[in-house]
Amino acid sequence: MSSSINRRTFLNQSLQTALVVGAGTAITSVTEAEPTPTPIVPAGGRPKKSVMYAMLPENLSLDEKYQLAKRVGFEGVEIHPIHDEQEASKQRTAAEKAGIPIQSIIYGGWESPLSDPNPAVVARGIESVQKALLSAKWMGADNILLVPAIVTPQVRYQDAWKRSQANIRKLIPTAEKHNVMILVEEVWNKFLLSPLEFAQYVDSFRSPFVQAYFDIGNVVIWGYPEDWIRTLGKRIRKVHLKDFKRSNNQFVNLREGDVNWKEVRKALDEVGFTSFMNTELGGGDEEYLRDVSMRVDKIIAGE
Repeated sequence: MSSSINRRTFLNQSLQTALVVGAGTAITSVTEAEPTPTPIVPAGGRPKKSVMYAMLPENLSLDEKYQLAKRVGFEGVEIHPIHDEQEASKQRTAAEKAGIPIQSIIYGGWESPLSDPNPAVVARGIESVQKALLSAKWMGADNILLVPAIVTPQVRYQDAWKRSQANIRKLIPTAEKHNVMILVEEVWNKFLLSPLEFAQYVDSFRSPFVQAYFDIGNVVIWGYPEDWIRTLGKRIRKVHLKDFKRSNNQFVNLREGDVNWKEVRKALDEVGFTSFMNTELGGGDEEYLRDVSMRVDKIIAGE
């Protein structure tokens, strides 16, 4: 995701468009503090599969979209923030009627980075995150996804680290108030470039309300997802499912790239991950979504 490219539509129907996405020392442990978040806990001891709302066909009604997601086998939905309480309630009602929770809110953070040197930009960013947290509460989700910082020629790495830390700390009381976690994701923003840094960054907040959202496909270009998973461990509260082909530097459909899915699945088991894995792909019709759902089934089964 970038300021000029909508990250949530990085793949077109042919899955050819690449996504534009993302100083550590010793890793410390998170000190649990009150209050603590109440995550959506799916039944059973395996990861659950969730679909992005944007992947559902646009020509369907609100109820039909959630019914389709449920029918093809998904167990949760991830959606962008909705800042009108009445509209947010309609989404939640439709999801609950279909028996499939809205379990994650994709906020982002590219437009008004919390690492920006301009106080006015940061103020807008903080306000936007606060609105996203409220939106999550309205729709019954337990988290928002946050791009924490952006390193640029004008923003040094260490400044992005310090500024974003300070500003996320300001948001923790709002997260606690709404009982919604802030999940930091590693993206192509030249920030959190190793699993050690990612872990240390999360631990620095010493809050159960600031944890990790791990994107499997985003790290393939420079690392191995299973390594990141084992390092991040229980910090990981949600996962994005994407696959990446190094030879042509492109995101591809699930199980068609260079991700070692068997090892990824093994690593997720090792760290005890049983929450939602969200597909982040291009949208399509029922046949396409059913195929995506079956691909995720194979990943969960360790095939």
